Amino acid sequence: MSPPLTASRPQRVYVPGDSGALSVGADQVARSLEIEAQRCGLPIELVRNGSRGLYRLEPLVEVETPAGRMAYGSVRAPDVPDLFAAGFLDGEPHRLGHGLTALMPYLAGQERLTFARVGLTDPLSLDDYQAHGGFVGLRHAIGLEPGEIVQEVTDSGLRGRGGAAFPTGIKWATVRNAPLAPKYVVCNADEGDSGTFSDRMLMEGDPYCLIEGTTIAALAVGATQGYIYSRSEYPHAFRIMEAAIARARAAGFLGPDLLGSGRTFELELRMGAGAYICGEETAMLKSLEGRPGLVRFKPPLPAIAGLFGRPTVINNAMSLASVPIILAQGAAFYPDAWGVTYSRTPLLTYFS
Repeated sequence: MSPPLTASRPQRVYVPGDSGALSVGADQVARSLEIEAQRCGLPIELVRNGSRGLYRLEPLVEVETPAGRMAYGSVRAPDVPDLFAAGFLDGEPHRLGHGLTALMPYLAGQERLTFARVGLTDPLSLDDYQAHGGFVGLRHAIGLEPGEIVQEVTDSGLRGRGGAAFPTGIKWATVRNAPLAPKYVVCNADEGDSGTFSDRMLMEGDPYCLIEGTTIAALAVGATQGYIYSRSEYPHAFRIMEAAIARARAAGFLGPDLLGSGRTFELELRMGAGAYICGEETAMLKSLEGRPGLVRFKPPLPAIAGLFGRPTVINNAMSLASVPIILAQGAAFYPDAWGVTYSRTPLLTYFS
């Protein structure tokens, strides 16, 4: 079959820039696609998206067609000329083809919340992020009082997704009501357990989601400074998060005048030193302070005396990534989406 006719605009082709895809040759595939497109006189717009999570098919190349995105995988650089010859830019069949990405069995039955954009968008494109619902939650939060934000999160039933499942709203309320200042927000993205890569995949595939969730947490508790603590084994995720923070600040989503509201929130990315123990929250705080990462006794809890001895919200990356959709869709949406009912019983033991 002959190659497709040149379109009025470049055909959009997606090749994951996720670490897992890179490890099996995604960069080489991307380069081969550019070279072959130029040779055939068929302009393409190459987008380095996050991973869809189908690692057995990485690199999973997708092509935007009028019918939707068509998937091809696992693609290797030597396969690229054959894909062009088969007319893959038009979504034509190929031995590596899997049809419409959205209809692939692994994806068709999913309703993604925290990973809703991962694999769909260019991770560093602010336009892409906003076109897919990004910063709606933050814009809503800016119009609320801090207590109202805390109440939304409390009513949603969101619990810590790092494993402890502690009610997020109670933690935020404790920091908000603490008399000392300044206050801090810390995102714990130091996932060190074997086979856990959700934090990495989010930071590489949808970094603005984590920035938005952390910023909303800061508005809720009155913090003006936040930190994302990432493990040293994630250099690629670190570079993407660093670039995303810089772009968000330049666009007014961080900094001294947050979206023209007059409020300040600065966010800093820190890389751990490879110590497994720094995944524990008090050890992580000591590491952020420039001290050896050793666990300290509790109480006092970090919500009362945390980073530099000040009230500190510490949430797992997945917890904070759940916050934007709660503020965008409302507290009732979150438990409904999961199909669960949460207890609203206060945990007074938190304060003991």
